[in-house]
Amino acid sequence: MALVSNIISSISQKVTKFGLNSNAINWECVRYASKKAGSCTKNKTIKTRPKLRGLRVSDGEFVQAGKMLATQLRPRFHPGLNVGCGKNGTLFAMEKGNVMVTCEKVNLNWDHPWVRLNYANREGQTIYKKHVNVIPEPQHNRFKLINTI
Repeated sequence: MALVSNIISSISQKVTKFGLNSNAINWECVRYASKKAGSCTKNKTIKTRPKLRGLRVSDGEFVQAGKMLATQLRPRFHPGLNVGCGKNGTLFAMEKGNVMVTCEKVNLNWDHPWVRLNYANREGQTIYKKHVNVIPEPQHNRFKLINTI
């Protein structure tokens, strides 16, 4: 506080030196912003991370049970053999085995309003969908039949 009063007194001495009335000057402390506003384009250094949706494993890869196979917003990949579907459309392996992605022909019910809305103008065409399958590894053949009952 003493530093501020020393500065004001030195300024008032200089003002009276030039012949001005020091009582007529209004002393106001103005605090300026130390950062730019958030809407300024030069201040946007934080970028959002991409979601990285799509297939997480490649065709023919070995996976364990519970491994995430694909993340998706809309049903782009469909669950096949030994594959489960989560609430948000995530596909996961239900058994351990090799991943196999197939493209299968689909028979749609054209009387359903959802099918007519989403597949409009494609009634005469053949429609294919990608299915993700997990082919389980073969079981061992270590058992022998000794006697029949």
